[in-house]
Amino acid sequence: MNILHLAWLLGRPAKSRLAPQILTVSAYALVSAILLIVLGGAYSFTSFEAEAQAAYLPLAGLAVVLLVVPLVVLGSAAARLSARANDRALSSLRLLGATGSQISLVAITQAAGTALAGALAGVVLYLACAPVASLIPFQGAPIGMAIYLPVWALAIAVVAVVVLSALSAAAGLRKLMITPLAVATRRSVPVPSWLRAVITVGGILLLCLVFSNLGMVAQDLATILAVIIIGFGFGLLVLNLVGPYLVSKVGQNKLKKAETPQQLLAARMILENPAESWRQVSGVAMASFVAVVGGSGAAMMKGAPAQESSNNWYDYLPGDILTGVLVTLAITFICVAASSAITQSAGTLDRAELYSGLHRLGMEWGTMNTARIKSLMIPALAASIAFAIASTVLVLPLAGMAVIFSPLTVITVIVAVLLGLVLVRASITVANPGRLLVTRE
Repeated sequence: MNILHLAWLLGRPAKSRLAPQILTVSAYALVSAILLIVLGGAYSFTSFEAEAQAAYLPLAGLAVVLLVVPLVVLGSAAARLSARANDRALSSLRLLGATGSQISLVAITQAAGTALAGALAGVVLYLACAPVASLIPFQGAPIGMAIYLPVWALAIAVVAVVVLSALSAAAGLRKLMITPLAVATRRSVPVPSWLRAVITVGGILLLCLVFSNLGMVAQDLATILAVIIIGFGFGLLVLNLVGPYLVSKVGQNKLKKAETPQQLLAARMILENPAESWRQVSGVAMASFVAVVGGSGAAMMKGAPAQESSNNWYDYLPGDILTGVLVTLAITFICVAASSAITQSAGTLDRAELYSGLHRLGMEWGTMNTARIKSLMIPALAASIAFAIASTVLVLPLAGMAVIFSPLTVITVIVAVLLGLVLVRASITVANPGRLLVTRE
């Protein structure tokens, strides 16, 4: 069996699967372009003086690391969307004698090919957007030509996107049981344990202790930044652990209070797989954490009593941190919006039989679409609020002083988060079952 030939036959443009293909390639192009722009910004920091590099490069590295989660989620969603868009063809191949591993390899090859097309389009998009990104100021001047990466870096970034998409596709397909009668069969989903909440509370208390005694832990600026970044990553890790448990509790609460068909169906969709619901909104929660911690730090530095200017790199650090926070929020929400759009599209295709059955029983497409939107936005809002509260507790003294000394900075960060949520809400309109499933009938 020629895997590449089959992958091309099943993945080539066709009217019945054109929308999912365009959506997948566009999402990869967008994420690839953003990744290249962030790498270009980090690369531009290498032109700073050595002492400034010690402060700026770790922060840039953190921004790059934050993109890994949306990218992996997107790759897994792309594999699922590709498989669901070709479910009948894959089932036919299985009936003709293809093994489960061969079917999985075809689906992974399709995802890698789509990622390659998207990554190459992302390079073009990066070159088109670079002139605008070059106007972002750091150290008192626009980045300028330093935003452009060397050719070898572009090649490595393209290969990395393809490899990550293939790996995440393999991870996503690992849970699918390929049989001769169907491409996939659903399995029971475990309920998140309350121990996750206990571990998270303990982790936050530990971080509060470390941050409260930061002066005893570190003395110089570079060490302080290293401790903050490590604590930042640890905080995201423990909060990510409690995410599925939080989503399941929100779903159970909404199920008990449901008064309309939309609310009931939305709660059921959340509880169908709390871990999957969490993966869709984890980027939103991460953005809230970044906004509170980074925004509080930037506000405090900007609101600190003015000292005599020494005309060195440190004078620009407070403003640059705020710029970095806002850019990171924009990047995170764009990635989350792309991931949400493709994941919701995959979910709509996955529930095609359910939606069609409900429609035949008399339920309007609009009712189902409203329930689908609620199933994402309810966890997104809950995660944003919960993570904002947790991160505020984590940096409570700093956050309180930030509101007093630099309220405008705090308001700016809050507005950025709200605009991000609006962007996510707008992005998932592409998965309207009333439109997306018509092309399959």
